[in-house]
Formats: sequence, C-alpha cells, structure tokens
Amino acid sequence: MPERQIRLLGDPVLKTASDPIVIVDDRVRALVTDLLDSVRLPGRAGVAASQIGVNLRAFSYNIDGDIGYILNPAIVELSGEPELVDEGCLSVPGLWYPTKRYPFARVVGTDLEGDTVELSGMGVMAQALQHETDHLDGLLYLDRLDKENRRAAMKEVRASTWF
Repeated sequence: MPERQIRLLGDPVLKTASDPIVIVDDRVRALVTDLLDSVRLPGRAGVAASQIGVNLRAFSYNIDGDIGYILNPAIVELSGEPELVDEGCLSVPGLWYPTKRYPFARVVGTDLEGDTVELSGMGVMAQALQHETDHLDGLLYLDRLDKENRRAAMKEVRASTWF
C-alpha cells in the first residue's frame, strides 16, 4: 500500500490529542502498515498516526535504516540537559527551527500482539521519540519554540505556498 498523504499545519487532527488504542483489529493493523509505508520515504525519521489523519496513539520511525512502530507510546524517561537542535516536521514542510530537546529519551508501548515495546536512544532517535510523542499529544514542534522563533516561523508559514 502506498504512503498516506501527510496532514499539514492547520488540519485540526494535528492539534488534537490522540486516543489510546484499546483493541487491535484490522483497522489498527492497516494503520501500522500505512505508517510503515509512509515512513520509508527518504528524509523521514518518523510519522505519527495523526499526521496521516488518524486520531490514534501510534507512530512509526526510521532512524538510520531501523524501521518500526509503537502503539500507545508513553515517554517514561528523559535525561540530560535539554539542548537546542534543528528540527523540522513533515506537517510544516520547509521550515527548520532550533527546538529544545533532551539528548536521551525512552518510550514504552506495545506492538500488534500486545507485547511490550521499549524504544530508547540518543541524538536523532531521542529527538524523534519526543517529536512523534508530541504529535500524539496534539503538539507540533512549533509549539515548543521560543517567542521570537515562533513568531518568525508563523510568518514563514503564512507566506508558504502550502498553507
């Protein structure tokens, strides 16, 4: 199945907290397939279900060729001193802004069989875990920018051809 269209800033699903997955059925299995297909494209570190228009707590990741997914992820550990890292988002194409992220993150969730999944990492993996979990909580990285950068980003968004 081909990747799903990415929802862009302005779509209400991106600002809505995602519902937990209670029952794994054919719909959820199809969602995971769509998430995995959508994250395989070059330049994609992660895709949250909300980014493809589904209001459920799931995301896929593609970090250094390691591709996978997690259902109902929850951040259980953030450590190190938060640092500014350049961050972009498929839902806000073309923009990159320094965003405060912890250098280490760990999330726990489940897979399609209900088994516990733990993902953790530093660097890009830590950033992706925080970024995708934010999506599931109805947050975009723009929401984490300082006032000056947020103002500049929103000006850039309004001037973009996609908004």
